[in-house]
Amino acid sequence: MRLQEIQKKIKDAFEVFDHESNDTVDVREIGTIIRSLGCCPSEGELHDLIAEDLLSQVSSRMVEEEEPTGYIRLEKFLPMMVKVLLERRYRPIPEDLLLQAFEVLDSAKEGFLTKEELVKYMTEEGEPFTQEEMEEMLSAALDPETNTIQYRDYLAMMVIDEN
Repeated sequence: MRLQEIQKKIKDAFEVFDHESNDTVDVREIGTIIRSLGCCPSEGELHDLIAEDLLSQVSSRMVEEEEPTGYIRLEKFLPMMVKVLLERRYRPIPEDLLLQAFEVLDSAKEGFLTKEELVKYMTEEGEPFTQEEMEEMLSAALDPETNTIQYRDYLAMMVIDEN
């Protein structure tokens, strides 16, 4: 992909959340924008990226008064995201690794996890999901008839095709 195509893709994603059409977005939308570009940073990585971007905006604001600090400007976001995309940072985890992770959790080797098991693992282990993240995942993953997560079906639906 050429540089101009990458920049256009980033601008297009940014503009969806630029509700005031003033080249700024609410900092809370940045994760959604970054993920819509095919990147999958953890919450910690996302926080670091936003902090880095906000710090560069604060340091560039010594003389003139700009937008409130809860917003990120396209002129700062664009070069940062071009670099992230060119370096292929925050790539999605390959499907086979995700499958292995589900299989480790599925000790009975049944091909599914119960809703209760998944909620326990995702909210109590590692980098815990928030209630909102858990509800979002369950809305996509949970089979309402069996109240289970058929993880092979879920992976097939959620994995990003890189081609």
